[in-house]
Amino acid sequence: MGTKALRGERGGVKSRSLRERGFTLIEIMVVMVIIAILAGMIVPRVMNRPDQARKLAARQDVASLVQALKLYRLDVGRYPTTEQGLQALVKQPAQEPVPGNWMQTLDTLPKDPWGHPYHYANPGQHGEIDV
Repeated sequence: MGTKALRGERGGVKSRSLRERGFTLIEIMVVMVIIAILAGMIVPRVMNRPDQARKLAARQDVASLVQALKLYRLDVGRYPTTEQGLQALVKQPAQEPVPGNWMQTLDTLPKDPWGHPYHYANPGQHGEIDV
């Protein structure tokens, strides 16, 4: 009797270890579904990051341009005209009214993160000036 019990235990241990070695098809499918759900939630957030970074960079550029325009107004006494544009921050305008007390406020004009120039309007539709 003792011998049969040992064989039975060994047989049970042997069959259990074979089961534990591999995953069933259902277990693999459950893991795949979980991975797909997680990827579906994470990928859109990661893919949206470059757009968020571009928008943030554009906001920072606009804030810098507005600051430079305020400095221009302190030096000259008014904002540049729409025709003079943002270029008036880099190079003294030759168009009327030519500023007498002009000082360069920017070395170069930035382009937006998508590679386009920023637009300027004086008077603006949303305030005194629009950038």
